Amino acid sequence: MRLFGKILRGAALAVIMLVAGVIVWLSVAPPELLRVGTGYAAKIVCSNVFLAGRDPQAVLALDVQAPGHPLLKLVGIDVDTKNGVVTARMLGAFASGTAVYREGLGCASVPDGDVEAALAVSAPAPGSPAVADVGASWPAGERTMPADARIALLLSDQALVGPSMRAVVVVKDGRIVGETYGPGFSATTPLLGWSMAKTVNAAIIGRLVEDGRLDLDDTRLLPEWSDEPHASIRLRDLLAMESGLEFNEDYGDVADVTRMLYLEPDMAGFSLAKPVLAGTGERFGYASGTSVLLARIWMSRFADPAQALAYPRQALFDPLGMTSAVLETDASGTFVGSSYLYATARDWARFGQFLVDDGVWNGERLLREGFVAAMQRPTAASGGRYTEIQAWQVGPGDEPDESFGLTPETFWLQGHDGQVVAVIPSERLVVVRLGLTPSRLGYRPQRLVKAVADASR
Repeated sequence: MRLFGKILRGAALAVIMLVAGVIVWLSVAPPELLRVGTGYAAKIVCSNVFLAGRDPQAVLALDVQAPGHPLLKLVGIDVDTKNGVVTARMLGAFASGTAVYREGLGCASVPDGDVEAALAVSAPAPGSPAVADVGASWPAGERTMPADARIALLLSDQALVGPSMRAVVVVKDGRIVGETYGPGFSATTPLLGWSMAKTVNAAIIGRLVEDGRLDLDDTRLLPEWSDEPHASIRLRDLLAMESGLEFNEDYGDVADVTRMLYLEPDMAGFSLAKPVLAGTGERFGYASGTSVLLARIWMSRFADPAQALAYPRQALFDPLGMTSAVLETDASGTFVGSSYLYATARDWARFGQFLVDDGVWNGERLLREGFVAAMQRPTAASGGRYTEIQAWQVGPGDEPDESFGLTPETFWLQGHDGQVVAVIPSERLVVVRLGLTPSRLGYRPQRLVKAVADASR
């Protein structure tokens, strides 16, 4: 019995030591996968609370856990509304992730924990903040005409709008002819477009091209790229995702994209250090790091960082009346042009209408003639799927758009979890569809766009 007691005590001591060791390990050097999870949770909750006014626990339960990774169910959050700080922890104690809110710039992930430095990045106060004119007709204001009965019927079809739809807006001939919203969402709710931000970021570059401050054939784009082969990368190579830079866009675990978004305070600094693996134009490589680099490049054309931070609103959002739009920066102050733009569905529709009108708004040309055409034009390196300027020539999935009956001129903004804006210029049609619809569900917005196009003729 004494021997058995000693064995039990020894086993208990071993278990205690093992548990203590695990606790120390998780406290001192938590695995990167756990830090990605808490960084993601803090960032998503922060933006949805402070920009969209949503309940943090609902965001945690729905949005954060949407990817389905079991570790995300172990994440808890703390929201400091007074100071604009959100903290997420695994099992309430480990792998802390932090995000901070800054007025006008949204939320930033702070993976190094330097909250003060992140808060020091602030948007300049606008001289006369743009306010939506609720009395004026859309797109100048928020007043809409009665919905087209045919479109309204289509938008009531759950199979067409898709699972977990949050907003659909249909624009025909410059006016909203139908819209619908999921439970808890409305025309005033800013929604994340994920990678749809890439196309908007490209339009901001287009404004600088129109002003003569950038050229698509510019090389030596960054001071760090003074040597070959980086020095020869052209702006147009980055826009077409054909720069040859290494970047892993696999969202499975800790890849380049998740590391950049949730473990790096300076996302562009991380991306610009990547090696060149192929010659420019030789290979298509979809990379969020490329779009963040594009933001760093256009921001570097301003001597004053405050002017760069103000530029998206001054050059694009205010002229188009996108009063809800907030393009977020990383902790270092670079716009996350790959992923983080919040706007109402109606403001996303305004951007789509801007593309239908070939970059002209209220009679003023904001984008150089031919710029939007390049957004539509597919590239050979992508197999005809991606375009020359940060947009898609085909909708989500592996099927060609023609298999759904869509005209080949249809082009798309696309984002993670089912965000799309479909643009058909010849039919003067824009369809915005936003939601929380992971790709594993197999939803295809092409069916909705085709049905709407047929009904609106």
